[in-house]
Amino acid sequence: MKLLNAILMFFFATLVASAQMSVPIGTPLVTLSGHIKDKASGEALIGATCYIPEKVTGVISNSYGFYSISVPKGTYKVSFSFIGCEEQEHLIDLTENKELTVYLAEDTKQIEEIIVTGEQKDRNVESVEMSMEKVPVKMLKKLPTFMGEVDVLKSITLLPGIQSGGEGNSGLYVRGGGPDENLLILDEAPVYNASHLMGFFSVFNSDAIKDIQVYKGGIPAEYGGKASSVIDIRMKDGNSRDFNVDAGIGNISSRLTLEGPIIKDKWSYIISGRRTYADVLGRLVGIEEVKENKLYFYDLNLKTNIQLGDKDRIYISGYGGDDQFELGESIYMRWGNLTGTARWNHIFNGKLFSNTSVIYSKYDYNLGVPGTGAEQFDWSSEINDINLKEDITWFLNSKNTINFGLNVIYHHFEPGNISANENSFYSDLNLTNYNAMENAFYASNEQSIGSRLILKYGFRLSYFQQIGVGKVREYLNPEAPDKDEVVGEQSYEKGEKIGDPYVNFEPRISMKYTLDDASSLKASYNRMVQNLHLISNTSSPTPLDVWLPTSKYIKPLIADQVALGYFRNFKNNAFETSAEIYYKDMKNVLDYKDGAELFLNEDIETELLHGDGYSYGLELMAKKLEGRVTGWASYTLARTMRKIPGINDGKAYPSTYDRTHDISLVVNYELNKRITLSSNWVYATGNPATYPVAKYDVQGNTVFFYSDRNSYRIPDYHRLDFSLTYNSKKNETRKVKRTLNISLYNVYARRNAYSVSFKQNEDNSMITEATRLSIIGSIIPSITYNFNF
Repeated sequence: MKLLNAILMFFFATLVASAQMSVPIGTPLVTLSGHIKDKASGEALIGATCYIPEKVTGVISNSYGFYSISVPKGTYKVSFSFIGCEEQEHLIDLTENKELTVYLAEDTKQIEEIIVTGEQKDRNVESVEMSMEKVPVKMLKKLPTFMGEVDVLKSITLLPGIQSGGEGNSGLYVRGGGPDENLLILDEAPVYNASHLMGFFSVFNSDAIKDIQVYKGGIPAEYGGKASSVIDIRMKDGNSRDFNVDAGIGNISSRLTLEGPIIKDKWSYIISGRRTYADVLGRLVGIEEVKENKLYFYDLNLKTNIQLGDKDRIYISGYGGDDQFELGESIYMRWGNLTGTARWNHIFNGKLFSNTSVIYSKYDYNLGVPGTGAEQFDWSSEINDINLKEDITWFLNSKNTINFGLNVIYHHFEPGNISANENSFYSDLNLTNYNAMENAFYASNEQSIGSRLILKYGFRLSYFQQIGVGKVREYLNPEAPDKDEVVGEQSYEKGEKIGDPYVNFEPRISMKYTLDDASSLKASYNRMVQNLHLISNTSSPTPLDVWLPTSKYIKPLIADQVALGYFRNFKNNAFETSAEIYYKDMKNVLDYKDGAELFLNEDIETELLHGDGYSYGLELMAKKLEGRVTGWASYTLARTMRKIPGINDGKAYPSTYDRTHDISLVVNYELNKRITLSSNWVYATGNPATYPVAKYDVQGNTVFFYSDRNSYRIPDYHRLDFSLTYNSKKNETRKVKRTLNISLYNVYARRNAYSVSFKQNEDNSMITEATRLSIIGSIIPSITYNFNF
């Protein structure tokens, strides 16, 4: 009944909103709609502005560049703008509904001055979104890089509230959440493991990326399935006007991107590839260690979009990437992602826009020992998703924009399969596969109330059901399953429901109140429900981790977050500042018993414990957007705790993802038109750790006694990076543009600790020694040559 009342309240508020217009009742309205695009490439501009000064009203283009604005009949001056582009003004006679596609040209002066934001200059103050960052790819390419590779995910960790686990770690910790709690999507397709080379690089090739939006809180209702954040990455659509080549050669890899029109302004494509080549070069120069070994990764991004008419457009995109590691006849490992997305945009009329998507995603890996000997085996695991989405935007009037839609996902999990030949001392093993349906309906409305207040309210109704084929073990005590207390096993046929479904109502609300032209207050609340769980007792995802669904014994993770923020700009928006505080409450948090065995465990639910968690923090941000010196400074003060029966005597303890202090400083200096200097410095409190505090001798064996869970910390992390980007003078006159980037990673050669372990001194058993493992302990230079035409 409470759920029904909440839904009815939303639709009642929407009906009331439809009558809230700043014009007298009965005044006829007309609609101006269309697309806003980049003049040079024809790419849709996400977040461009259409504004009518006379009515003091405006709208923002959606993810496909579509806009719609309704006003009384009349003749108006309409302005169109986007950061880095020249503003256009049109005098339009709106006596009837009209469609207008606008092409905005690049403003060279703005591009030179503003490189640290991809948004309208006062967007941080005026928009209702908070705890959200839009990351411009052009800015990322100027930052220092590791081994010459521009890394989207590593760059995101320079923002407040988003923390990295350190070198060799692709996991992101967002406001106290774990690395599996981030919805990471590429053209709407989920990416389950975003790492190359065991976490040193991400799978996202910056040359193929158009837009990156990161939500830490105030998460819109159209997103769901993960508890902490959304990282929405959009690929380029392909240049629909001219053929373009973008390429780069670096220390360990090279990139090549081709894009252009098949039919100008109607049909375009983009092909972008990247591969490391240390193995190829090693063989060419005769390095013996490389001849029998393999270590490389590759990415391939493909996309095409076709305009079928004034009202329809088709997008088809895909990504494939693999890592290959082989050490002679000793061991091999491979892992990779495969995604595909087909989307159909349809404009019903100037006020109603729809997008229909069919999405496929796969993550799989293999580990084994090759050959025919006694140690031969092959272990494989994978997760597959098939996803159908329908998203509709209704531009109700100039004060209300309504979004609603459906999402249906089929999940298939294969946690582990081992095959071995007849000579191997391993036996074939197939862990139980899992299948599940995850469905959702959402609706939201962004409503302007007067000239100062904007509300965005809505809900997401999620449904999760595990289905057959499958089998479920029964335990003597289902609330605390024990592998020694198995009382039976229940089998289920294909499509048969396994247990009861999990239905959750997820309210979302955000608010912005404008204090004056340069400042605003914002607040948000959202509930997020997560039904897919990463089973790993490491602090970062590895290629060999296992994903499992919510089931009879694994409950959905539920996170409720509230946030409050103050946003203030200075000197005509040349400086941006913000301060946010948040509190997040988490239910059904997973952790593991001491000494838990997770590897190929058929009874893995017996190693898991459920409890509660909470996180709170303060995030400060200051940006300088204009001038020869630009950049930002961010600081996060946070606390993340867990309280789980069976761990730490039931007392609260710091989460593995707890970071008390986190600081990022980023500076870009335009020395002249050809040389840009960039630098960043990061500092973070060391990771929580459990250390031995005493030891005993038991029949000649040393047994350690450990402290409370995570009561110690490894040494703090800090690092300085530097880069120089040189633009050839001949770029001003030649079609081929050339740049050279030189980077220094870890300038003062800090040996940051990845972990700390303890062992007995070989000469004196009474002495226990601490050993620090550092992944990188020296300065790492890199050089990358880029060109495009």
